[in-house]
Amino acid sequence: MNYTIRRFRPTDDAAMLAFAATLPEHDLLFLGRDLRHPRVIEAWQQAIGEGWIDSLIAEDDGRIVASAALVRDPLGWSGHVGEIRLLVSPERRGAGLGGDLLEALLGIAHAHGLAKLTASMTVDQAASIALFEGLNFRREATLADHVRASDGIAHDLLVLARAMPTG
Repeated sequence: MNYTIRRFRPTDDAAMLAFAATLPEHDLLFLGRDLRHPRVIEAWQQAIGEGWIDSLIAEDDGRIVASAALVRDPLGWSGHVGEIRLLVSPERRGAGLGGDLLEALLGIAHAHGLAKLTASMTVDQAASIALFEGLNFRREATLADHVRASDGIAHDLLVLARAMPTG
């Protein structure tokens, strides 16, 4: 499978909305906001511009097939912690794309001097959990009934974390 990894740019907004529309709602539950809405993409772009988020996309023939973000709050009490968000098209899973994006974000996190990374997902996303655990993330918390899908069904949210090497 061919793809190019690069930074998410303001000119990618329409392509990101098209990508988000291809994802099952269940894949989006960990984000806190529904990525299928233009205002969410606008806020994301604003946070990138302000330096709060580093975001990468993988594209194939001009179409976004995956997205990854490192979210930071350098002014907060947890300024040393970054949150990783990773989304891969269902048809592109299992081929290493998510791992490539995650490795790229680990490099960005290291460059920012972060001490800890977290990632959240619903507890039934076994492949995602395995990917993160394979890169030294460990289960840190399960938040019962923490996210609710549009059908009203609540799902548990798993929080994984990893310490970053110093130096």
